[in-house]
Amino acid sequence: MYTKLKNYITELTQNFDSIPNERKNTLQDVSDYISKSLKENETVKLNFICTHNSRRSHLAQIWTQTAATHYGIESVETFSGGTEATAFNPRAVAAIERAGFHVNSPVGKNPRYEVRIAEDADPMYCFSKTFDHEVNPDNNFAAIMTCSDADENCPFVPGATYRKPVTYRDPKESDGTGHEKETYDERCRQIGTEMFYMMSRV
Repeated sequence: MYTKLKNYITELTQNFDSIPNERKNTLQDVSDYISKSLKENETVKLNFICTHNSRRSHLAQIWTQTAATHYGIESVETFSGGTEATAFNPRAVAAIERAGFHVNSPVGKNPRYEVRIAEDADPMYCFSKTFDHEVNPDNNFAAIMTCSDADENCPFVPGATYRKPVTYRDPKESDGTGHEKETYDERCRQIGTEMFYMMSRV
C-alpha cells in the first residue's frame, strides 16, 4: 500500500471515537448485514447510491473496498451509482489523491478513473452511472443510500435485498468558495473514518 495512504488510514482508525453513538449504531447495522452474509458464504455486494454518483457515493465505495482489503475481509465487492449519471467530480477525485490514492487522469465528459491503493493492486474503476447500470449488481445486493435526496426519491431499489440510509452532507455546497478544498477533505475523511469503522466491526 502507498505510504501516504497507509499513514492516512492509521489516522482514520485512531479517530473512531469521533463518530457519534447514533451514527455508530447505523454503521453497525450494515456491519451485521455483511457479517451475516459472509457467514452464509455469500459474496457481499454493496452499492452506494446518491443522486448524481459524483461525490459521496464514490468516496464511500472507494473507502469501503479499501477497508475490506485492509482488514483482510474477502468476498466483499463495492459499487456505486446514482438516480442519474453525471461525472465523478474532479474536486472529489483531488480529495482522494490528497488522501494517498493514486488516480489516473483520463479525459472526456464522464471519465473512467482508475483508483489504486498500491502499485500491484487491481484498480477500482470509477465513473458516474445510474445504480442499475450494467456494471452494477442487479440482484442480491445492499443499497446504501449516501444522500437524503436519493433516499427520499428512490424508496425502492429493484434487486436490493437490504437497504440502509447512511447519508452525508454534500460537499458540493462549497464549490466555488474559498472553503472548497477544506470541505472536500473533511467529507473524504469523515466517510473514510466511518467506512473503516463499519468494516472493522465485521
